[in-house]
Amino acid sequence: MSLVSIEFIGFVIISLLLYYMIPKKYQWIMLLVSSISFYLIGGTTAILYLIFTTLTTYFAGRLLGKCNKEDKKYADIIKKKKRLIVLVTALLNFGILFFLKYWNPVADMINNTLQVEKISRLELILPLGLSFYIFQSIGYIIDVYRNKYDPERNVFKYTLFTSFFPQMVQGPISRFDSLGNELFSEHKFSWDNLKDGIQLLMLGYFKKLVIADRAAVVVNAAIGNYTEQSGSVLLVAMILYCIQLYCDFSGGIDVTRAVAKMFGITLVDNFKRPIFSTSLTDFWRRWHISLGSWMKDYLFFPMSMSKPFVKFGKFVRKHIPGKAGKILPVSMVTFIVYFVIGIWHGGSLKYIAFGFWNGILITTALLLEPFFIKVKQKLNITDKNKLFYIFQIVRTSIIVLIGRYITRAPRLLAVFDMARITFTNFNLSNVFDGTMMNFGITVTDYIVIIVGTMIMLIMEAIDEYGVGTKKILEKKKVIIQWILLMISILTITVFGICRGNYIASEFIYKQF
Repeated sequence: MSLVSIEFIGFVIISLLLYYMIPKKYQWIMLLVSSISFYLIGGTTAILYLIFTTLTTYFAGRLLGKCNKEDKKYADIIKKKKRLIVLVTALLNFGILFFLKYWNPVADMINNTLQVEKISRLELILPLGLSFYIFQSIGYIIDVYRNKYDPERNVFKYTLFTSFFPQMVQGPISRFDSLGNELFSEHKFSWDNLKDGIQLLMLGYFKKLVIADRAAVVVNAAIGNYTEQSGSVLLVAMILYCIQLYCDFSGGIDVTRAVAKMFGITLVDNFKRPIFSTSLTDFWRRWHISLGSWMKDYLFFPMSMSKPFVKFGKFVRKHIPGKAGKILPVSMVTFIVYFVIGIWHGGSLKYIAFGFWNGILITTALLLEPFFIKVKQKLNITDKNKLFYIFQIVRTSIIVLIGRYITRAPRLLAVFDMARITFTNFNLSNVFDGTMMNFGITVTDYIVIIVGTMIMLIMEAIDEYGVGTKKILEKKKVIIQWILLMISILTITVFGICRGNYIASEFIYKQF
């Protein structure tokens, strides 16, 4: 069931009515029924994977909870037992993730390399939300392993934690100690929650239906036949892809948070205006925040504090003097993390290259940071300098744009062809001579994309530098708020759903 469908709206309305009509102590049960129903609508087979992850991590958590309470004089034995439980559970679940997500890409890679079909492709379907609920569940057992909190004893409550339907499409990857309290608490009906939820829902649909899906038409047509395009047209298509991805992902997060808000549940922030990032590191802190947080807590810190890396760090500091010796070990771990993030996006070589691209740039920036600081001091530039701040944003945007060439290209080798065309066959006149009209949308559609993007950026600028759009709306009379809401619904209907040849596309991050 698509989050932008009439069926989904109906599903949410029915769930909300039942949720607030039943006794409050049973509300979490209603959420569980809605979540399982949502998943079953997408296919009965896929739910078997959800059940497997839920049960394996639930029982692993219970075993870890028992280990945490065992006699401390057997600490070494208990620690080994706990590590074995986490290792087996992680291997089982990540093994399923690897098999379903990477079997065919790896098979293609090997077959293409050997020029013979040694490994057969399989008819595999990636279940909805697979990587999100596996990462979320593995995070839970690691937290229990660390004795951060006691394991959940009620298997049905834990099932709600792994299957909460609004976040199944593209996260966020939540933590049990924060989301669990929200899911299992009693919630009174609130007009403010309903109003805030609907407003956020409309914003998400505006980004997705009005901007992202329009841009997608041009992006798919132009890049799908990139060899026939001039460099300028290809560059415009890639800029539109950046707009599409930005609005698609942030719009989906808005829809997720909006639906949860209507149930009185607050989800963690997962997107914080990355358009205003001043570095690539800052960009990834703002983009898919929960994934970055997961990688930091469960991969970066454990690796950097592990015995092999501690020994490596001592060795490097001994043989490489100065800051370089101190930074290199951290840079190595950072590089590995971004490599894993690249693989998380997909098994294709282009995603691995995407991980390398980000890892190399970020580790290089860390290593060269002392040099950049000296240059800034010589030029008398401070971080408060507005022109330097704008320069940082523009520089980061260009770096991100180049990285998008990697993820949007049909395959890895096409990245180099697209880059070559962009820089060697650049003819700006092609953007204005009618060529852009050959990709399935009209002049009006281009105007809608530009105006819609400007509206979104103005709202994000107010949130970044001002008091925030929500606070501005709250100061208005209730009738004004509802009038603005009706206008937004009408806008989405006219410029989104009712536009010519409209086909709602799935959220891009659903495939991850």
